[in-house]
Amino acid sequence: MKNSVATKPYADQKPGTSGLRKKVPVFQQENYAENFIQSIFDSLEGFAGKTLVIGGDGRYFNREVIQIAIRMAAANGFGKVMVGQGGILSTPAASNIIRKYKAFGGIILSASHNPGGPNEDFGIKYNASNGGPASERITDAIYERSKAIDSYKIAEADEVNLDDIGETELAGMTVEVIDPVADYAELMEQLFDFAAIRGMFGLGFRMVFDAMSAVTGPYATEILENRLGAPKGTVRNGKPLPDFGGHHPDPNLVHAKELYDLMMSGDDAPDFGAASDGDGDRNLIIGKGIFVTPSDSLALLAANITLAPGYAGGITGIARSMPTSAAADRVAEKLGIGMYETPTGWKFFGNLLDADKVTICGEESAGTGSNHVREKDGLWAVLLWLNILAGRGESVEDIVRKHWATYGRNYYSRHDYEGVETDRANGLMGSLRERLATLPGTRVGDLVVAEADDFAYHDPVDESVSKNQGIRILFEGGSRVVFRLSGTGTSGATLRVYIERYEPDPDRHDIETQTALADLIAAAETLADIKSRTGFDAPTVIT
Repeated sequence: MKNSVATKPYADQKPGTSGLRKKVPVFQQENYAENFIQSIFDSLEGFAGKTLVIGGDGRYFNREVIQIAIRMAAANGFGKVMVGQGGILSTPAASNIIRKYKAFGGIILSASHNPGGPNEDFGIKYNASNGGPASERITDAIYERSKAIDSYKIAEADEVNLDDIGETELAGMTVEVIDPVADYAELMEQLFDFAAIRGMFGLGFRMVFDAMSAVTGPYATEILENRLGAPKGTVRNGKPLPDFGGHHPDPNLVHAKELYDLMMSGDDAPDFGAASDGDGDRNLIIGKGIFVTPSDSLALLAANITLAPGYAGGITGIARSMPTSAAADRVAEKLGIGMYETPTGWKFFGNLLDADKVTICGEESAGTGSNHVREKDGLWAVLLWLNILAGRGESVEDIVRKHWATYGRNYYSRHDYEGVETDRANGLMGSLRERLATLPGTRVGDLVVAEADDFAYHDPVDESVSKNQGIRILFEGGSRVVFRLSGTGTSGATLRVYIERYEPDPDRHDIETQTALADLIAAAETLADIKSRTGFDAPTVIT
């Protein structure tokens, strides 16, 4: 038992399913990481002698915290720790390991798509026995414990060799260093038609996968190049680096611009381009000459998923986060299956997946997944796209355009204002909330507000209610604007503004997206007074 210091892990940060995210120097404070890890263990029951999975995305300070977590797991009574070789485990791979080996839970070290390095971001989160993010009950308990913690348990032992696969003993606990890729690759072979995809590559199909010097590099190299026969070099930036090679490992059109430019370079462009993020749970999909929005990707994957052997029997339902476009809703309606609109956060999908109400889920922030794990899964989405391309024998653009012709097109964009002063961001949202009741009937240019609310979700599985999940402003005709503050950053606040217009007319499916949404973008500025309240003249990122 060691005494802790006064610094408390959460401090000014409210708990969430993404765990604790702060700058590396914060985590490097004496006993800081230990305080948080002990707060996790103190909030759990019944783990004596059980297995804990530990791994991370390889970012700076990853190995050091893994060594701490292993020694603390031993001191707290776990019977076994399974840890990825080199400290590496993508978030979806960790979820799979927890589920496959029936572990008690897992500690995942990542700050997702945020930058890494000595002065950049780090994070720790706990995943439960279903492989998914901890419930609010657990994260609330961790938060409360972190405010009072005054000691922690840690074994006095030598560091574990993380680079050699095999078992060792540490203070009476077994530590197994495992191949981080093997179990995940095996699962993907069960879900997808690897023979058909290999055949497509054999016919000269070309793709580029940008791992962004993050965790999916080893996974993509093994699966795409070694098992599916894609040419060597298909995977770029494939070695995980502590600072992600200076990349910002967020697979969007700003941080993956080089890939986007390549895919838009004309007839010589590859047939398919994709990327994933820091911890491997997000994806970017680009065809030759066409970017596929995450919202459209979810709808397209759901509409074509039965081409993959693992889903040949059909799907039970689809879930999307509230800010995600309604493109998937039309697929669910045509298939006659359930459609669920949830708050942002994968734990809400986890409840629906565990209850078998849905099979596939997605968020507009480039996260897509299914019932194979309980996290979003970037490489899974890429492989499903490859399976669909192999099964249909058409280009990405042809598949997208035929989908729009059948279901209509949802023009959609997200405008991010990153690093807004917290008080200013809260002031903007507070002002909107105060005026919600007066907004219906308001005319903004040619648009008229039909409804306005602060989204509340009633979980059909556990009957919990989650309020204040984002402000929705719906206009006559079906267009909408959504305002939401994101909790994925480590400094300031990120204001996200989501803009959507449904267009059923195929003759109007070729308008540039920002042009198609121009009046809604202007309406969002007018209604929320974004420039004045944030101090930003323009969004930081537009996707």
